[in-house]
Amino acid sequence: MSTTAITLLAATAATESPTALWIRITVGAGIIIVAWLIAKGITRFGAPLLASRRTESFGTVVAKLIGYLVVIASVLVAAVVIFPSFKPVDVLSGLGIFSIAIGFAFQDILSNLLAGILLLIRQPFHAGDEIEVSGQHGTVEQITIRETQIRTYDGEKVLIPNAEVYQNVIRVQTAYGPKRTTLVIGLDDWEDLDRAADVALGAIRDIDGVEADPPPQAYFNSFGDSVTNMDLRFWTQPQQAEVRRVQDQVVRLVGRALKEAKIPMPSPITELDVRASVKDLLSDIAGRSTAKPEPSDNASDNNDSEADG
Repeated sequence: MSTTAITLLAATAATESPTALWIRITVGAGIIIVAWLIAKGITRFGAPLLASRRTESFGTVVAKLIGYLVVIASVLVAAVVIFPSFKPVDVLSGLGIFSIAIGFAFQDILSNLLAGILLLIRQPFHAGDEIEVSGQHGTVEQITIRETQIRTYDGEKVLIPNAEVYQNVIRVQTAYGPKRTTLVIGLDDWEDLDRAADVALGAIRDIDGVEADPPPQAYFNSFGDSVTNMDLRFWTQPQQAEVRRVQDQVVRLVGRALKEAKIPMPSPITELDVRASVKDLLSDIAGRSTAKPEPSDNASDNNDSEADG
């Protein structure tokens, strides 16, 4: 119990009978207990109701905030009941400098709290969406008061502070339904490009998971090293696992269809001109073969020995 509360309690006890004081304390405690029960009820039953209108994370966070406000208000009401001279307005006015100090001390927590509330109100993504933010890719598990929880594609749990999520670019992969994937295929320069495009499109139209609307497309966009590059575009459901599964089938079946149609997909060819280097190498070898070998030191020593003998 704080010094202010003790002072008020002593002043109240001096002016009233002990029975009246205990009645006030009992009523004040009852108010707090009832408010706490109401807050628990709001958290338990209000969260599903709010979630039905928005999202589960929205219902949970908003219900908790309402519960906290109910408890804080009940404490102020109980203080007025127990201490008749107590004025909540005076407390609120006295919180000015104190609230500034609290703001500086807990600015990260408060910024994450505010960002979490804004995310829940704006709802740029929901639980279950697959997003990319701050270099992290995965499925949103939950948005709490402080952080956004993501389950990565590798099965790891990542917690990103709400302030960082709110202030950075967010890519929501599952926001608009089907997602387009583009595969680059290099074809021989001398190949019939129209025929190659028809073969590739025919191979993927019947693949399970390739959307019929929008239909697959094939566009030639550039010339590479001894190849002509074709963009093969198709649409799938946006979930990462589905995108990878369908992409694997497209690569397998298109490659098989092009081989059966005898349409080559050559690797890039790089020509190197080494004629000058080879010429220098041959000249060096020829010069070494015609040069006379110089007498070694051992041979000179042997000749000196024979002369002495």
